[in-house]
Formats: sequence, C-alpha cells, structure tokens
Amino acid sequence: MSVKNKGPLPGGGSDDHPPVSRQRRAVLQHLRGRTQPVTAADLAAECGLHSNTVREHLDALVDACLAARERAPAAGRGRPAWLYRARAPQQSAVREYAGLATVLAARIARTSPDPRADALAAGEEWGRALLAGQEPARDPGEARARVLVLLEEIGFAPQPDGPDGTAREVRLPRCPFVEAAREYPGVVCAVHEGLVRAGLAALGGDAERVALHPFAEPDACRLSLDAGPRGPSGDDTAGGDR
Repeated sequence: MSVKNKGPLPGGGSDDHPPVSRQRRAVLQHLRGRTQPVTAADLAAECGLHSNTVREHLDALVDACLAARERAPAAGRGRPAWLYRARAPQQSAVREYAGLATVLAARIARTSPDPRADALAAGEEWGRALLAGQEPARDPGEARARVLVLLEEIGFAPQPDGPDGTAREVRLPRCPFVEAAREYPGVVCAVHEGLVRAGLAALGGDAERVALHPFAEPDACRLSLDAGPRGPSGDDTAGGDR
C-alpha cells in the first residue's frame, strides 16, 4: 500500500511557543550556556538577578517547553533542589531544512551503493552531535527515557507503551520530515533510526536492539527499543512489531 497518505502528522516541537520577554530570554541564554543542569540560585548569581525572579522565569520557560526541570540526587536530609537545563532549540531548524532533507534523501537514494547504511551512519552522527557532552544515564531505563525526551524536543511526540524508563514500544504520531519520509522512507527513516541508536549508545543504553517501523500504523510510525535480531534487509528476524 502506498505511504503517500499514511503515517505521522508533520512534527511540532519545542520551539512552538509564545514569545518570551527580553529578560526571560537572557535567562534562557545563560541556561543554554551551561553544560550541566543548574539550580535557580546558581543561575541567579550568574545573571545578577534575585533568586525568586530567576525561579519565576525558569518556571515560565519550563511551561513553554524551552527548559526542563528535574530533582537533584538526594544528599542528606531534606528535599533535593530543583535543577534546570535548557531544551535543545531543534524545531525551527527542522522546519527550515525540511526541503533540504528531501533533496539530500533523493541524492543518497540515487547515488549510494547502500542507501540504508549511509542513512543510518548520518543519523548516528546527528545523534552523537545532539548528545555531545551529556552525562551517561544511570541505567538503561533512564537512557531510554532521555532518548524519548530528545525525540519530543525534535518533534516526534513519542507515545511510549508504559512509563518512559520501561517503554519497549513507542508510537511516533508526528514526524518533522514526514513529506521527505513518504517519498524516501528507506533513507529518511533510517536516519531517524540511526539517531535513536546513537542516542542510546551515548547514554549507555542498548543501541543494537533499536528498530524503527515506518508507517506501521495509518497515523504513526512505531519504534522498538527492544527488537529482535535484524536480518540483512533490516527486517526483524524474531517477530518484531508489524
């Protein structure tokens, strides 16, 4: 069956948000300059603002999906502090370069002796670049959860079959490159699979058991994070999700 009218909707990601004030954007820029999550108090000292003011800005940035908030590891008595980190500003660039993605996919499809292998390699480079400098996950479950956060930021709107850390099967009802993927699924979808593989590998997860099933449903692709062995054509040899 043709995939022209199947599959995810166009992606919508973390840059789809209301405009922010100049001071709030300055706080965001300071946050993006940090390589590790930071407390509101530390960021306030860096920005030269009152802690309550910075905390208000950070909470608004979290609501706008421009920042993420998580608890610091427990250390002694009392509730751990909140840590903040900037979310990757991926989506505007994704929209701007969707046309270029189609051109590059066509080029790979026409000229590569092994389009899938080259597309996987490109996706893996993308994943390594996106996660460069990040701390490894504490366990495979956390690695899977953090990869799903990355996919959310890019615009895939992942829907795991359970809590993020235990998810083995994930629906992807959106795709930032869906038009290119419909035309060249063997290339574009392989790039996305490579992205997930490299993301898991960078965080300490099991990259070898990743499998992306393009247009597996009328309105979504499916991502397996615990797939069986793969045959030479890229299909699962141990059942897989169909």
